[in-house]
Amino acid sequence: MAHFLSFVAFATAIALAPGPDTFLTLRNTVIGGRARGLWTTLGIGVAGATQGVLAAAGLGAIIARSEPVFQTIRWLGVAYLLHLGVMALRTAIKARGEGWAMTPEATPRSPRRSFRQGFLCNLTNPKVLAFNLAVLPQFAGPGTGMLTLLAYALTLTIVGTIVLLAVVGLATRARDALARPLVNRGVEGGTGVVMLGFAGALAAEG
Repeated sequence: MAHFLSFVAFATAIALAPGPDTFLTLRNTVIGGRARGLWTTLGIGVAGATQGVLAAAGLGAIIARSEPVFQTIRWLGVAYLLHLGVMALRTAIKARGEGWAMTPEATPRSPRRSFRQGFLCNLTNPKVLAFNLAVLPQFAGPGTGMLTLLAYALTLTIVGTIVLLAVVGLATRARDALARPLVNRGVEGGTGVVMLGFAGALAAEG
């Protein structure tokens, strides 16, 4: 139990550190509202759980050891982060005054599209899989069974989801203050720059 509680504390610290998932959730909530933020969070959670199951089942280790597969996932992640960054910057540049409300990015998107954004943002991030493979055994200990590893992996996903739900809640409460053309452009522009930065960092790790 002590090991598990230590893991929960560690997972919380990791989840509180802003990453691509956090910025995507914040951006989608501010721009599209609470529902869009929640669907984005659900997509991220499902992807995180998927990677956790793969790691617990041992498939993650096989993928990580296969250099071509791992590199393919890494470059897919770079490409998707670049896509998100460029789209956000384009929206920020195109928006003009009250015309912001008429841009496609300001209109509510379907739940499926928001879910897909969150899912792909997490699934194409090889750091999530690598983190599961490197950290879970350290807390679970040698010889740990698959079910225990799965419990640790899903705990990591649950903690991350709770933090993202808090982000959605805070962004929703502040949305009235943030729902101004200039502020929205700042959110889009800032998110675009951050996403491009994450893409560059991921590409440089090769």
